[in-house]
Amino acid sequence: MTARYPLVAVYADESCLGNGQSGATPGGLGALVEFRKADGTVARFDLWASEPTTTNNRMALRSVIDSYAAMSRKGNRLSVQFTTDSRYIVDGMTSWVRGWMARGWKRKDGAVENVELWQDAVDAIALHETQWCWVKGHAGHPQNEYANHLATRAAAAQDASDGLVASQFDAWLQAQGPKVRAQSLSPFPVVERFVPAPPLPARSTVRP
Repeated sequence: MTARYPLVAVYADESCLGNGQSGATPGGLGALVEFRKADGTVARFDLWASEPTTTNNRMALRSVIDSYAAMSRKGNRLSVQFTTDSRYIVDGMTSWVRGWMARGWKRKDGAVENVELWQDAVDAIALHETQWCWVKGHAGHPQNEYANHLATRAAAAQDASDGLVASQFDAWLQAQGPKVRAQSLSPFPVVERFVPAPPLPARSTVRP
């Protein structure tokens, strides 16, 4: 397989302070977006957003929705390698969603949690092709750790980048301890090795 469109790498993470507990549950999402420029160098951009009351799963879904919305503002189609430590996203997008759509957005045993966000995520990726990749969280992976940094900071500050902004990844990496700095950065994806997930049906063809 190969990428049909300009290739982009996204490293996304989510945070919810107090997730699953009583009381306030502010959350955030973070994404590091990498593009390869014409001269072969990699340009990096940051994205983050927050919600005052949320869950980890909601913010994981928003990491997809917000990332694709920001990258799609010029209307171009992209080949996206989307890396996250959320099995909820990777398993959902590569397996669960297709069954839910076939059943009219229902699970075999009841309602789909966060169904409107799942629908928005399906809409967000519709024009693009995506390779969904899972990485173990909190294991020192530099790009994933940085996305986690953006997400937890957004959750605490309750702010948003309002789109892609110049990345502070290099400065952040230099400030990290040896566990993170010793890890190799994930290289920019190779066009010829890009393996997108099969496209999902258009939402307009799915019965309610």
